[in-house]
Amino acid sequence: MSTSNSTGSAGTGSGASSQASMIWLVAEREIGSKLRSKAFLISTGVLLLIALAGIVIGGFASKNTDAMPVAVTSETASLVSALPDIDVTEVSDQAAAEQLLRDEKVDAAVLPGDGPTGVTVVALKDAPTSLVSALSQAPTVEILEPATTNPLLRYFIAIAFGIVFMGAAATFGGTIAQSIVEEKQTRVVEILLSTISARTLLAGKVIGNTILAMGQILALAAVATIGLIATGQREVLSTLGAPIIWFAVFFLFGFILLAALFAAAASMVSRQEDIGSTTTPITMLIMAPYVLVIIFNDNPLVLTIMSYVPFSAPVGMPMRLFVGEAQWWEPLLSLVILLASCVAAIVVGAKIYENSLLRMGSRVKLVEALRG
Repeated sequence: MSTSNSTGSAGTGSGASSQASMIWLVAEREIGSKLRSKAFLISTGVLLLIALAGIVIGGFASKNTDAMPVAVTSETASLVSALPDIDVTEVSDQAAAEQLLRDEKVDAAVLPGDGPTGVTVVALKDAPTSLVSALSQAPTVEILEPATTNPLLRYFIAIAFGIVFMGAAATFGGTIAQSIVEEKQTRVVEILLSTISARTLLAGKVIGNTILAMGQILALAAVATIGLIATGQREVLSTLGAPIIWFAVFFLFGFILLAALFAAAASMVSRQEDIGSTTTPITMLIMAPYVLVIIFNDNPLVLTIMSYVPFSAPVGMPMRLFVGEAQWWEPLLSLVILLASCVAAIVVGAKIYENSLLRMGSRVKLVEALRG
């Protein structure tokens, strides 16, 4: 009895180890074929360079704002120094200020005056509108819902999250689909299934492409971090740190969900030209978060809905974390929903994949693939 149990346990362990090694062999094959592709390596390099260039250009542009040269006296220095984008030159009296104006070394001079504001703006020809507006008296303003982030920065971050998610998911999801159909066309899949099960083959493909996709995401995150530090944008980096980490976590499970669906969809056709007929709905699911997050990046209701829908959560939740609109527990709840959806997609996708993989010729209908 004891010997039998021991043998059974050893057999079970050996079988699990063998299946895991077969899954990893398939994953290695997927990773190796992609890494040997010059087109993939070049496109990844170009993507990283574009990301780095965008961050560097944005950093320098934010620093290179032209400050207006303004002459002041000791009485007006404190008032003008508090204004943004002003280069203050302190002079002893009005005559010295007027001389700087005539020499065109300053655009304007702010001197003591008898008006309501207590100052007078002196210019050579035209008074700078921005300076006059800044010094004018204005009513007290009270904002009930102040913006937590710069609107332009918020817009660019929304574009970045949307493009990265859509680009990586579409690229590697398409790779899975093309690989499956190619194996069906060349009948290689029949040889593979004589050695391993369909579920093992599916698991290997999903894991291999997930590793590639996550590698690209982590490389982009590293480039973004280096670029922000190099350009002195540490404040932006501090606000982006947690959202980027959550984006990577959500993308991991979101991509597994999409990869299972891409594999299932591709298994229902036998020709490369027919891939679009089954994968288009999934591609639309990928494009929707990109479009929505750009259009509605300042709409809390739409972002909240997006952060709980599995297909858009990898974009919606990091955006809400970036702008400070999400409570601490919301990413956890959204992740639980995504994990449950991921498990459901794997179960359904594996069933379709298993039932359709050896069916050649015309497209397999969804009902038939589910029924087997």
